[in-house]
Amino acid sequence: MKFNHSMVRVRDLDAALDFYVHKLGLVEVKRMENEKGRYTLVFLCAPNDIEVLGGNAPQIELTYNWDIEDYGSARNFGHLGLEVDDIYAVCDRLVKGGITLSRPPRDGRMAFVRSPDLISIELMQKGTPLPPAEPWASMPNSGAW
Repeated sequence: MKFNHSMVRVRDLDAALDFYVHKLGLVEVKRMENEKGRYTLVFLCAPNDIEVLGGNAPQIELTYNWDIEDYGSARNFGHLGLEVDDIYAVCDRLVKGGITLSRPPRDGRMAFVRSPDLISIELMQKGTPLPPAEPWASMPNSGAW
């Protein structure tokens, strides 16, 4: 058995791709549009996973239903976990891109953000946690994560 993908329903495909691709840094690897079913599927991977695993890399499937549907707050999904090489650099890039940190990386090990569709994303420092550093060490939580 191997992990294949997680599916997340998105309300606005452009906003979701801006978040996952341009701000988080994932890579689009496949897209399927189904006119009869009125949906678009976009599959994303972490760049390092593609380099190491190629076509076997785990994926996030963004499902965009063309008809309006209320998905609620999306808290029942839980979260996606992404390992990063430098949690401070990633959080800095996200903040500069207008993304609110729900839980800043005060401990140099873990942070949470939320996608435009309110999916919690856990960012984890690869390997040993980084030493606590400002502005992260004294930054409060913001909202739910």
